[in-house]
Amino acid sequence: MIFSRAQLEQAEEQTLAPYGMRSRLSQGRVYAEDEHPYRTVYQRDRDRIIHTTAFRRLEYKTQVFVNTEGDYYRTRLTHTLEVTQIGRTLARSLGANEDLAEAVCLVHDIGHPPFGHSGERALDVLMRDHGGFDHNQQALRIVDQLEHRYPDFPGLNLSYEVREGIVKHETEYDTQSYAEEFSPHLRGLLEAQIANAADEIAYNAHDLDDGLRAGLFTPADLADLELWQRVRRSVDWDGRNFSDLWRHRLIRRLIGLEVTDVINATEARLAEANVQSIEDLQRLDHNVIGFSDELRRMNRGLKDFLYSRMYRHYRVIRMQTKADRLLSELFHAYTAEPGQLPASARQRVEIDGLHRAVCDYIAGMTDRFALDEHAKMFDPHMRV
Repeated sequence: MIFSRAQLEQAEEQTLAPYGMRSRLSQGRVYAEDEHPYRTVYQRDRDRIIHTTAFRRLEYKTQVFVNTEGDYYRTRLTHTLEVTQIGRTLARSLGANEDLAEAVCLVHDIGHPPFGHSGERALDVLMRDHGGFDHNQQALRIVDQLEHRYPDFPGLNLSYEVREGIVKHETEYDTQSYAEEFSPHLRGLLEAQIANAADEIAYNAHDLDDGLRAGLFTPADLADLELWQRVRRSVDWDGRNFSDLWRHRLIRRLIGLEVTDVINATEARLAEANVQSIEDLQRLDHNVIGFSDELRRMNRGLKDFLYSRMYRHYRVIRMQTKADRLLSELFHAYTAEPGQLPASARQRVEIDGLHRAVCDYIAGMTDRFALDEHAKMFDPHMRV
């Protein structure tokens, strides 16, 4: 038998918690469209995101290590997939809408430029007098304007709730981007909050994994971290004969401990606040999704360690410095002579102005495309 959209929406009524977002309650799309016969609004959003050019480009965009450092390390795409997997687990356990949570997780980093956070900082500085640059706002630009896939409207015409999830994405490294259109006085939906927590769990775990794999630090260097000791004890590892298998097991256990903690802590907060509806949840003055106080404190220790021993490691700093210089040189070259831009980017100049059009073009580059483009622009021996 075929399950129709109406049947899927009815199943949501039977399975979701009172504060889980129902597809039938969506505030809809900017441009009216007929509903799909067997996909809900959020399933369509998810599919549209996956098929974008911007999503595919995440495969060759930096998470921490530039793509040329090796094939093992996480890219922005593999990070996104790990966030999405964790997000689905959290959503299912907490009675949230899995399809909406998945869509928000899949799109949360789609606005990242090449070379990770260093690339974002570089573009923000370059655009200081022209509106700045923020990857959450860029994600919204991509899905609302820059992707061209439909004849009747610009962008992807995603639902209000997925777009709101982009705007209200919050982690320690991402703050809520103000957008009057999305009721900034209200908290994000449970599904958007889930994407925040899944993002944090994923980058803590995989940055630790990648740092160990790259030899930036060793298990002995982690000995003073309370969280590491808890993970080590939980798998009964004596600290000797560290191997890839032990590393996989330890990272897997770390993710499991953090996911379980978020589920239990969130359930307690929901009960304490007596949340009985979506409206109850959004009117709170705090997010309900998150770690317990104890694990938040332990994570603080891990984050501080990663900052000093990984993000500030000389190898990573060198990559960041090169990225800053490369993007700056590309930006100034294009703005000095827009004729060097491809036709598609030049067309955006009339719509958005020169600096924003150049910023959009650079932000859409992968690491390797930016490197190749820089070589074509500045190496006289490189064929253009």
